[in-house]
Amino acid sequence: MILVASFFFGSSGVIGKPAMQAGLSPEQVAAARIGLAAVALFALVGLFRPRLLRVRRGDWPLLLGYGLLGVAGAQLCYFIAADRIPVGIAILLEFTSPVLIALWVRFARRTLLPVPMWCGIALAMAGLVLVAQVWEGDGVDLLGLLAGLGAAVCATAYFLLSERAGKDRDPIGLVTWGMGIGGAAVCAVAPPWTMPAAVLTAPTDFGPWHPPVWALLVAVALLSTALAYLLGTTALRHLPASVASVLALMEPVVATVLAWVLLGEQLGWIQVTGAAVLLTGAVLVQLNPPRGEHSPVTR
Repeated sequence: MILVASFFFGSSGVIGKPAMQAGLSPEQVAAARIGLAAVALFALVGLFRPRLLRVRRGDWPLLLGYGLLGVAGAQLCYFIAADRIPVGIAILLEFTSPVLIALWVRFARRTLLPVPMWCGIALAMAGLVLVAQVWEGDGVDLLGLLAGLGAAVCATAYFLLSERAGKDRDPIGLVTWGMGIGGAAVCAVAPPWTMPAAVLTAPTDFGPWHPPVWALLVAVALLSTALAYLLGTTALRHLPASVASVLALMEPVVATVLAWVLLGEQLGWIQVTGAAVLLTGAVLVQLNPPRGEHSPVTR
């Protein structure tokens, strides 16, 4: 389940980018993705497990933070990054979140980190420098780079808030409310009725196929979001978080390969090397949590 979820998560940028190239903004693609996924999740959960949608008054601050940062912020920043830089680089930037979580644990919770975790942090940062090729100067899209790092910050908030909420809330109910709140926020920025009908019905290039834009939006909402979240959260009931989080690192690999095959986006050998170094560092961080702490869970 976690590998299938990682495949669908990794496909989101590859599916969404042709819609942006056809004329939709990153905000509109994010609104469609989160909004449609929220409708699907509320319908499924409301029909089969409605008790999971009950919310205590004291839960609202956490749910709002989860929905606004962990869902809306992370996905909006990711699509802005994917619109301006290769999808593989955008998702690798987002996957520096385990390093940010480790630093949060060290300096906010004042927990000592084991030596292997510091080695992982150093490797991840070195890999990030190689992936972003910061020495290129004008060759780096600064807004795309900052959006990718913003996605990492929001993903960090997602994991930390999930950890806190998971102590007394079912993860499926949490994800459903997060999608609803995040979808409402992004739809306020990019109302669905502002999407041009001519763009939605126009065909766009997606590898050897030419589907209409609306079909890509439905796919990214139902497959890359609703189904992926349901599979990911269900998998955590059967796998330790440390194992699931490492398996979830297949996501950037899937995104990079799909972007190469379907969009023709190729990374240079320096960036491929950087990706391997970054992911190795992320694995070290995931597998060596401080005593008393859990490794960051997957989505």
